[in-house]
Amino acid sequence: MVNELLEFQDGTLGLAMNLDEETIGAVVLGTVDGIEEEQIVRATGRILSMPVGDALLGRVVNALGEPIDGKGPLVNPKQRRMEIQAPGITGRQPVGEPLQTGIKAIDAMTPIGRGQRELIIGDRKTGKTTVAIDTILNQKGQGVKCIYVAIGQKNSSVAQTVKTLEDFGALEYTVVVWLLLETQHRSSSLLLTLVAQLARSGWTLVSTHLLCTTTFQSRLKRTDRFHFFFVAHQAAKRTLETFSTFTAVFLSVLRS
Repeated sequence: MVNELLEFQDGTLGLAMNLDEETIGAVVLGTVDGIEEEQIVRATGRILSMPVGDALLGRVVNALGEPIDGKGPLVNPKQRRMEIQAPGITGRQPVGEPLQTGIKAIDAMTPIGRGQRELIIGDRKTGKTTVAIDTILNQKGQGVKCIYVAIGQKNSSVAQTVKTLEDFGALEYTVVVWLLLETQHRSSSLLLTLVAQLARSGWTLVSTHLLCTTTFQSRLKRTDRFHFFFVAHQAAKRTLETFSTFTAVFLSVLRS
């Protein structure tokens, strides 16, 4: 079936995408080091789903929603299909409640409402991440559940951010979705889907580092009902063309 999970011989999972008469195209959800020709691939009969809900609070998970923080399995998580139809505009709750970042300069000049998307954009080392992390820290006691997503970031930087959230008591209402560098190109689409599913479950704040990819641009338009803090990933290989594409897509999203 389309979007069915496949299991390779070494235990790695794949996602069935293209179903032709004699071949099946699949996306490998993990490393490909142990996959070789002539190996057996088995159908699992399961459609790809993601864990959502409060069971993820205080945890660090990967793009598949699997915990990678060494604290054991998730406790009674809810499962949600990867591909679901987003509600129409008439079925969405209007933005009617403010969200305070705790940063006076921002709160005084830029009114932000729960449920709207917000963009943080700037050059490297200008404090984008600091603004997002401070906003998460300032949500303590406000009833806001936060998601911090890191793609393409140094492992040491993400570990430091997790420690900061834990030290200030913010991890208890935050879930960290961490895509390790070695698997980012194969799993970024799944991670974005996980973020969207968490958002549809009532989560309201996202701070994310994302590579500027076509997958991200298309997924962003399908997410709904969550406050989206986007921190542009300033990679060394970033080109002017990539940045122009990024700007055009977000201007289009804002206009719509």
